[in-house]
Order: sequence, then structure tokens, then C-alpha cells
Amino acid sequence: MLKPDLHTHTNFSDGALSPKDLVHRAVHNGVTHLAITDHDTTDAYRDFPELTVPGLTLVPGVELSARWMKIGIHIVGLNIHPDNAELRAGIALQQNTREERAQQIATRLRKLGLPDLLSEVRELAGDSTIGRPHFAQCLVKHGHSKDMRAAFKKYLGNGKAGDVMHLWPAQTEVIEWITAAGGIAVLAHPARYKLTATKLRELVRDFCDAGGGAIEVVSGSQTTETTNKLAVLANEHDLFASCGSDFHHPDNRWADLGKFAPLPADVTPVWEQWITTA
Repeated sequence: MLKPDLHTHTNFSDGALSPKDLVHRAVHNGVTHLAITDHDTTDAYRDFPELTVPGLTLVPGVELSARWMKIGIHIVGLNIHPDNAELRAGIALQQNTREERAQQIATRLRKLGLPDLLSEVRELAGDSTIGRPHFAQCLVKHGHSKDMRAAFKKYLGNGKAGDVMHLWPAQTEVIEWITAAGGIAVLAHPARYKLTATKLRELVRDFCDAGGGAIEVVSGSQTTETTNKLAVLANEHDLFASCGSDFHHPDNRWADLGKFAPLPADVTPVWEQWITTA
């Protein structure tokens, strides 16, 4: 029985586990096909042969930050060639953007009377890509927020001071990188953008027009109503349906590896393109 999880993170971006530990947890949870989709990096695949274990198929992936109109969105690339030159160039651009974005976030937080967290954030991130969760961890550490969720709600979430998205490339450009790498572009967790039904439909239409090929119909723990609405969008736009836990940390039981509802029966799974069941 297939049990794919096509959206996960390691400590090469903002996840807690190493690629090796992620793989073993996936196997333990019964996952059969796993995509490591770290934010704006494919470094988790540098030791690809060592990640190969019996019973698990790795689907090379990445999650790239992008911009649609004035909204920051995420696009997952699945079944990519991680060493593709155009993708590598795009990722290098994203890394530079992340550094500039971190500087702007730090500046905005200072203007709110908070300390300068940039050097600590860089140290915390180490060799991984810098993201807002690193700022959240620092805010919690210094007592400015009681936990990560509170840090995002007050300082870093959508529309807050630390929400810097205007630096990201347009979704059209990001989709081109994924396509050049032989992958399929997937609109990640569309229900989390908090768009009206009309705006979400507009986003999906523009995503299709730009060359996008799939949409995450199931992302972690979500209501059946949300899943059904996203399934309708997938079918309306002839998009493949993807699913994933968006796993980051073992303590987040609502987003554990492989622990999410199955895709509805009336959608076409994205893995039909490359997974055979014979």
C-alpha cells in the first residue's frame, strides 16, 4: 500500500531532524515514498546514497519561496534533479534573498524596541537556511514570546512586522526553475494563505497559467471541508493532487510524518506520474 509524504523538512532548513533521522522516522511511521522539501535548499540530498533504506523511496524535492501579487507563497518542486544548473542558480539567489530578508526582519523588530537578533539568528541557523522560525526561537529564548506560536502571532506571522515577502521572486520564475530541473511545481498548503474563495481561485488559476502542475489537497492536519474544497479546485484546473505532513518537529503531533488523511478518491494523485504500483 502506498503511503507518500511529499512535504517534509530537515535541519538543513527549519526542521529539527537530520535527513538520516527523518528517513528512519518515516520508515517507522509506514511512509513508502518521502520527499524532503527543505526551504530554498536541496543540501539534504548531498548524501543521497546514505539516505537509501529498504522499504522507502526518496522523491527529490524542495520548497521554494515565491511572490504572488503582494502575497508570499510557497511552491514545492517534486521529482526534481537537485543538481540542475538553473535550479542551483535559483537556489543561490534565494539564499542571498534570505540573508537580505533576515537583515530587514531584524531591523523591523529593533524598531519595535526588541534587541538586535541578527547575529544570534545566524549562529542558530548555522549551515541551514535562515528563516522566521530562527527569529521565533530567539524571541522565546529571551522571553519576548512564551512560545513559537506566540512569536509568530505577534511579530512574525502574516501581516506582522517580521513578515517580509516583497523580496521573493515571482511565482512564474520559481516554477520555471522547477520545470527546468525536470520536476513538477506544487502549490503548497493553499489553505494557509487565508485568502477568500475568490482570491484563492485566482491564485490557482495564475499558478496554472505559469506552468504549475499540482496542488496540495492535504497538508498536515486539516478539516474534511478544507480538503474537499481543495479537491474541487484541483479538478477544476486539471491539477494533480499532492499531500504531505509539512513535518518540522517530532513534538508537533498534528504534523507527524505520514499522519494525515488520505487524498479524496476523485482527484488524480501527483505520484501517478512516477510511481508504479505493478
